[in-house]
Amino acid sequence: MSFRKVVRQSKFRHVFGQPVKNDQCYEDIRVSRVTWDSTFCAVNPKFLAVIVEASGGGAFLVLPLSKTGRIDKAYPTVCGHTGPVLDIDWCPHNDEVIASGSEDCTVMVWQIPENGLTSPLTEPVVVLEGHTKRVGIIAWHPTARNVLLSAGCDNVVLIWNVGTAEELYRLDSLHPDLIYNVSWNHNGSLFCSACKDKSVRIIDPRRGTLVAEREKAHEGARPMRAIFLADGKVFTTGFSRMSERQLALWDPENLEEPMALQELDSSNGALLPFYDPDTSVVYVCGKGDSSIRYFEITEEPPYIHFLNTFTSKEPQRGMGSMPKRGLEVSKCEIARFYKLHERKCEPIVMTVPRKEAGKLEEVMQELRALRALVKEQGDRICRLEEQLGRMENGDA
Repeated sequence: MSFRKVVRQSKFRHVFGQPVKNDQCYEDIRVSRVTWDSTFCAVNPKFLAVIVEASGGGAFLVLPLSKTGRIDKAYPTVCGHTGPVLDIDWCPHNDEVIASGSEDCTVMVWQIPENGLTSPLTEPVVVLEGHTKRVGIIAWHPTARNVLLSAGCDNVVLIWNVGTAEELYRLDSLHPDLIYNVSWNHNGSLFCSACKDKSVRIIDPRRGTLVAEREKAHEGARPMRAIFLADGKVFTTGFSRMSERQLALWDPENLEEPMALQELDSSNGALLPFYDPDTSVVYVCGKGDSSIRYFEITEEPPYIHFLNTFTSKEPQRGMGSMPKRGLEVSKCEIARFYKLHERKCEPIVMTVPRKEAGKLEEVMQELRALRALVKEQGDRICRLEEQLGRMENGDA
């Protein structure tokens, strides 16, 4: 008779999240109240950028990671947009370059001084004008330098050469409705998008063609998200017809049926997925939730395995994710999130407990010493009992 293993073996079954101490948070930040399902936050190994409330235009804060504690109200911002900033993204090839999209229909690219801002930054390096409505999505190309994607509420996707400020590709006939999000694949040859018409599309930007499309990927009317995984699969978050939040995994070769579909709960905040290609773990953060759920994606069914939930008291307004090169791997850190509250930003560290060989040897030595001590005391007790017995019998 064979027994099936009840607990699935996984290196990441015991990943746990831990908020940092209060003095390592960024306090007194007025996070933007604009109604847009963006992360409102972007992080790299040098800087933390947060979209903030601004009177008469749009602005975002750029703080050196070391500048924790209370942030002065007069701290300089990046404030060249004439409308609220909706999305920001750090360049993966240069930690001092950041792009922003705004309600003023422009995309701006900024050069941040090496040690951070000392005065308000109003002059961008490049202004990219091509959208006719507000620009809500910004995504740098993962492998090609100076290539930037922007998507606007005009349902147009533009791919720019930032160095020359010219349009490389204009994709204006592939999305009939509002684009919710865009995600490049690992080498930047394709991107996938989630749209208000409930379709997930995989697009080749160079040819301007639709590679694959799945209509009604999630049947609910609320916002969806779609991201590429390292192996080319597509992971989506959305809502069912009954407004329950869902996760799904799709094979682009066959989009008829999802490889896996899971229902989470019936909350109404949009789910923001963050993917770690090195560990195949997807972290799902709901807007307005106070938790981060994480799942491991595997090659064998059921493909999406729930690992754990990090829970805190405060709901999140937005979330930023640190790239791998900014983590402290010596402390077994596998991810770090920057959670936006209404008035502060709180880093949350995800670590995998590891058995340390040195510690283990130390414990073993202590155990051997204790065993020897117990044996010695046992022998002594035996001798004393023998003596006591002889005294009671009148032999001694």
